[in-house]
Amino acid sequence: MSEDLEFNCGGNSGDGRLIYTVTQISDEIKLILEDSYPTVWIRGEISNFKLYNFGHIYFNIRDKNAQIRAVVFRNTGISLSFSPEDGMKVLVYGRVSSYPKRGDYQVIVNRIERYGRGELYEAYEKLKEKLKAEGFFDESAKKPIPDIVSRIGIVTSQDGAALRDILKVIDSLNANVEILIYPVRVQGKEAEKEIPQAIEYLNSRHKDLDVLLVGRGGGAVEDLWAFNTESVARAIFASEIPVVSCVGHEVDFTIADFVADMRAPTPSAAAEMVLRSRNYIKTRIELLGESLSRAINFILGDRSAELDRLISSRALTKPRLIYEYKISYLDGLGSRLLKSIGRLFESKSENLENVSRRLDIVSPLSVLKRGFSICFDSNNEIIKDSKNVNVGDDISIKFASCSLNAQVKSYE
Repeated sequence: MSEDLEFNCGGNSGDGRLIYTVTQISDEIKLILEDSYPTVWIRGEISNFKLYNFGHIYFNIRDKNAQIRAVVFRNTGISLSFSPEDGMKVLVYGRVSSYPKRGDYQVIVNRIERYGRGELYEAYEKLKEKLKAEGFFDESAKKPIPDIVSRIGIVTSQDGAALRDILKVIDSLNANVEILIYPVRVQGKEAEKEIPQAIEYLNSRHKDLDVLLVGRGGGAVEDLWAFNTESVARAIFASEIPVVSCVGHEVDFTIADFVADMRAPTPSAAAEMVLRSRNYIKTRIELLGESLSRAINFILGDRSAELDRLISSRALTKPRLIYEYKISYLDGLGSRLLKSIGRLFESKSENLENVSRRLDIVSPLSVLKRGFSICFDSNNEIIKDSKNVNVGDDISIKFASCSLNAQVKSYE
């Protein structure tokens, strides 16, 4: 900094003017602010809320015409019973000061309380508990979303981003669906009446709709409040057509989200969710069709080649050759059969003769022919030992040519 700017207080320039340095006037402003507003309550809405790792909190508190920077220092020891966020209406308590290095003023906050939203929050919780007790949130009460959606009803503002987002998604998916739009206001007291009326009308006049998308784009809590009302909740619950809530606020849940058959975080996500199954089935059918076509072409090609082979075969081009070949083949079989039978007969005859000769060798008749005889007792049993007969026993003697009857006279 140049030396001519470094002095402690305003000085007279010699021509009657009182001249301050930037630091001097900034310090003066800071003193005036701190003396005038040592502590003050300020009501407004939070914006640009940021919590830094080192523990300080920075945000703006604003209304429709102005805004003030605010800071909560880590060493303040402030205790919060809620999580501040953008759009929240609050009361802040602190002192107004300036920040000379930046050349602006700010509120150094010692306390933060909810304002306005506290009543809304209480109403929200009260209605939520009431509807929960009546079974509005039970899974058993949820209606399934059809796998194939052909007709979609949309309840939203005709001028809002929600409708544009839904139509954009439907167009991007090339979904051939019929769309019925029932325009309503989506915030304010009139919305609390128009949204239920739209749901009831579509249920009575367009029962063939597959699904209803009910919602709007994001906004402040107050802007979304129509979807936290009992009239909207009861209309959704009574709907015979499945309802998908699509209030564009991904963090907070509205009462409509709890009651609806399905909740989508944004309107565009709702369109994707209800058409996902349809698009998947469509893709699967196309893939199966292509696979079936390839299989049919392969089978037809294979059968065509087989048919060509049959057409060009001798069975069709020269059937007489096939006949003559079969006759020749049968003749050959007959000739081989006769030869085989002859060889088998000769072999069996020779075997029979050999067996006959072996039997003849061991036959008793063959022994008798060689001059031997066989003696039988009176019981016609062969006498194998002389001890088996007694003197006086009748016996018979068998020769090769005849038999003799005799009597035992004595032993020698």
